[in-house]
Amino acid sequence: MLKRAFVAPDPGRVRLRFAARAVLGIGGAVLACGLAGHSLVGAVTGGLAALLALFTVTDATVRGQAVTTALLPVVGLPVLTAAAGLHDHALARDLTFLAVTGAGVYARRWGPRGHSLGVFAFMTFFVAQFLHATPGQLPELYAAVALSLLTAAAVRFGLWCYERRLPPATVPAPPVGTGLARVTTRQAIQATAGAGFALVVGQLVSGQRWYWAVGATWWIFVNTTSRGETLVRGFRRVLGTLIGIGLGLLVAVPLHGAAPATAVLLAVCVFGIFYTAAVSYTWMMLSVTLLAELLYGLLGVLNPGLLALRLAETGVGALGAALAVILVLPVTTHTTTDAWIQRALRCVHACTAEAAARLAGSESADPARRVAELEQLLGRVRLSVAPLVHPLNPVLGRKRRARRVLALLDDCAREIRGLVSVAADPEASHDARLAAACWRVEAAVEALTGGRATVTASAPQPLATDPALAHLHGLERALADLATPLRTPSGA
Repeated sequence: MLKRAFVAPDPGRVRLRFAARAVLGIGGAVLACGLAGHSLVGAVTGGLAALLALFTVTDATVRGQAVTTALLPVVGLPVLTAAAGLHDHALARDLTFLAVTGAGVYARRWGPRGHSLGVFAFMTFFVAQFLHATPGQLPELYAAVALSLLTAAAVRFGLWCYERRLPPATVPAPPVGTGLARVTTRQAIQATAGAGFALVVGQLVSGQRWYWAVGATWWIFVNTTSRGETLVRGFRRVLGTLIGIGLGLLVAVPLHGAAPATAVLLAVCVFGIFYTAAVSYTWMMLSVTLLAELLYGLLGVLNPGLLALRLAETGVGALGAALAVILVLPVTTHTTTDAWIQRALRCVHACTAEAAARLAGSESADPARRVAELEQLLGRVRLSVAPLVHPLNPVLGRKRRARRVLALLDDCAREIRGLVSVAADPEASHDARLAAACWRVEAAVEALTGGRATVTASAPQPLATDPALAHLHGLERALADLATPLRTPSGA
């Protein structure tokens, strides 16, 4: 877990810059709130708004990111108004919270922008419960949110917009479908049901901190698609919270809210959230838990009993998510994994065709763009397969088969990257054998994605001296080897 979080590859130091910019942007937002004379409640609200703006906005282009950031207060401020206005009306508040939860998940059908706005809406309602916001505080909270979003935007799009020097990110489109066949629709219903369970049981556990359970359910559903992904994410959330509470007992409780030391540790937690989010959900949750403990220390209410209550509420939220994905319109791991693998294989074929066209002299062919798309799809495959290769998975046959599939897909990606690298060389010449090799790759992909029982492996090829042919032959072998694990019955 340590290796995955801190030694994982970071091409172009993107994760490092992402985390460092977050510390700068959120720290600047909090400082701006302080200079504007806002209270601690206002500063916390503003800091969270800046964190969400820098963390959840993931549009493919800088222009798209700016538009989404500008839309955040349009969604968030009405939700904040409702949350504060319903502060003393428990039933209406709870029903509204569940409606915001369902709408926030359903909004993912509109891609990264819908996801960002849905998360911001939910967390705005959540922070109103965290801070016990009342209507009288709304003017200050509005001003704090607006000022913090402006500060975060100035840092992201002005002071340090490293994305302008990077190729546009390729974001895989969510799976299509209509009605209950659409995954986002099923997940919206699941999340609402899970949050309803968490809300009721969480209030039985604590009448003051029940929203922790709802928040745990919500975040377990973020970036998951299948039943298995959600269950594994719930386990990791509980584990990260448990470790974070242990660390809080050693660090946050003894501080008693001392401002200078707490400020430094808050910056470390923000860095940890952003730096580890892409590689370890457990470590991200550890950082989130410690950050919450430090904030409670500043508010003067932190004690060991509160930490135990947080763990209990997190467990309730994880249980709510688990029951929802098991009992309410379940989406199986096999169905989701197979869909992402099919998309990755079709992208392999597209990469091959683009590279071959480039080698043949086509100026318009752009295989590098396809490689970026393939990397994103393989990331989704790994996330989807994670439940099958998890150490707690007792079905050893499926675990071995899933690992074999991941290894062969990685082989495909490596050969594709090599082929595209050769195609980018202006001195590379077209070999007549490339067309035949590309045709065999196309046939292999069609067999794997078309449901045919077997993939006919090509005759052993002589050792290729041309680099492009060598990569194509390696790709053929990997695709032929994929046939066996992909066509093995899921229960075997």
